[in-house]
Amino acid sequence: MALILGAIIVAACVLGGFVLAKGQLMALWQPLEILIIFGAATGAFIISNPMHTIKETITGILRLITGSPFNKAFYLDLLSMLYDLFDKSRKQGVMAIEEDIDNPGESQIFTRYPAVMKSPKLLAFVTDYMRIISAGNMAPHELEGLMDNELDNREHELHEPSHALAKVADALPGLGIVAAVLGIVITMSLLGGPPEMIGHKVAAALVGTFLGIFMGYGFVGPTSTAMEHQAQYELRAYECAKAAILATVAGQAPQMAIEFGRKALPSDKRPGFQELNDHVRSK
Repeated sequence: MALILGAIIVAACVLGGFVLAKGQLMALWQPLEILIIFGAATGAFIISNPMHTIKETITGILRLITGSPFNKAFYLDLLSMLYDLFDKSRKQGVMAIEEDIDNPGESQIFTRYPAVMKSPKLLAFVTDYMRIISAGNMAPHELEGLMDNELDNREHELHEPSHALAKVADALPGLGIVAAVLGIVITMSLLGGPPEMIGHKVAAALVGTFLGIFMGYGFVGPTSTAMEHQAQYELRAYECAKAAILATVAGQAPQMAIEFGRKALPSDKRPGFQELNDHVRSK
């Protein structure tokens, strides 16, 4: 909703101001300029990015419209799931959770949390490290180092789409100038013709410059920034799982271990202590 609301405000203020200044709105409708600018931007985006980044960028934009799944409800489910794993491991032994972590889709623990199941990479992060814990005697600092390496890689992956889109935003003003130059070339070939036709071509060329700057700074750039914030919320879920797992390896009780995880969450989406306690009990 924030993406849609912001886009409406940008368009309404810029175009509304143009109309109030006695501008003709249809003068801005230049399909060929749009084709040149956005066709070139799309092509450059495809050239400069691998297919997985292109797919993740599209997914990220759709997620901005539909809403990110990484909200307070998701974090509550993640912490409750970790509590269930830690509690079973503490009461029945580490080997008791092997079947759960080997087959999450058939586990009574994991299937209670469908929101987490829809994030396969985060689920794999949790199961992999629980498997490492159950398989050997890795020291906590070694486990933390291994987690940090993976989180560094995951952070890079999560920020790739926003960085790719930011580069498109940076390129759009330049592509707008390209469209304007092409328009001027056409105009020069019409010198000596009717003044109104020359004026129309010059206006079309200037619209190209306007569209490149307007779309780059008014829409594409802010969208890339919003995607970066969205990636941070997902990364916080990994940080939460990391803190809770390290706490349980250090010997903390399940309730205290998930408290370590809760403290790693962003304050605006972090559940309260009692709220988390009630959620764990309800599950």
